[in-house]
Amino acid sequence: MSRTVTKAIFPVAGLGTRFLPATKSIPKEIMTLVDRPLIQYAIDEARAAGIEEFIFVTSRGKGALEDYFDHAHELESSLKKSGKNDLLDILRETNMDSGAIAYVRQHKALGLGHAVWCARRLLQDEPVAVVLTDDVIMGEPPCLQQMIEAYQETGGTMVATMEVPTEKTKSYGVLDVAEDMGAIVRARGMVEKPKENPPSNLAVIGRYILAPTVMENLNKLKQGAGGEIQLTDAIADEIEAGRDVFGLRFRGQRFDCGSKAGFLQATVAFGLARDELKDEFGDYLADVMSMRKAAE
Repeated sequence: MSRTVTKAIFPVAGLGTRFLPATKSIPKEIMTLVDRPLIQYAIDEARAAGIEEFIFVTSRGKGALEDYFDHAHELESSLKKSGKNDLLDILRETNMDSGAIAYVRQHKALGLGHAVWCARRLLQDEPVAVVLTDDVIMGEPPCLQQMIEAYQETGGTMVATMEVPTEKTKSYGVLDVAEDMGAIVRARGMVEKPKENPPSNLAVIGRYILAPTVMENLNKLKQGAGGEIQLTDAIADEIEAGRDVFGLRFRGQRFDCGSKAGFLQATVAFGLARDELKDEFGDYLADVMSMRKAAE
């Protein structure tokens, strides 16, 4: 089987209720970090990893997300006439070629595994990446590129992992490690949100490369934690069947932009990473911290 990964699934059907009232009118995925929506960070990461076809699993009310990738002809024409070529280049980076994006609907919120399963008819017998837009990762090279490079050596199924405090493992899928090879670990099991006695502190975060057999496992539509169809369960089935599952300790910093605190942390980190913002923004943050310490 080929180890070339050219397709990626982006599950974006969630309601984003933690960000109400903002998400009453806009999809969470186009909320912005600095000046780019969350979905743009995910797309840029996928492109850097060689992804050519983008599959969005959406739901009702996501029209603005779909429109985001259309060509804005009037705006492009206006920028061109005004000679604002730098802005025109930025705008063109958001455009997607005709046919590069496909949209499928998830009509019921039945879990991440179900969302991935909804894309099954757009796949052949091939590996596929899954990118969760809530997890924004600052890394070089980008996280998915690191994973694909590792996957080309290992095959099987691969998940991105990071070490978390033991008391926080109950919020993640957690790897049971059979062999620790440094950056890469071989898993002998996966547990979704363990309430106690986690098998390790290696948490699975929102990047996956799935072997075709994972989709076959999802065909069972087996309910797991929370009554939902869990992707981690379908990956754990791979291990039970004697097929390889690996975790990659990626190099980079992950921000949970599904939470308000994580979104704010990411805004600060990406703001400070911008040459045109870091001095003014950094000075402001230093002043804020000074005032906070003085108040204590």
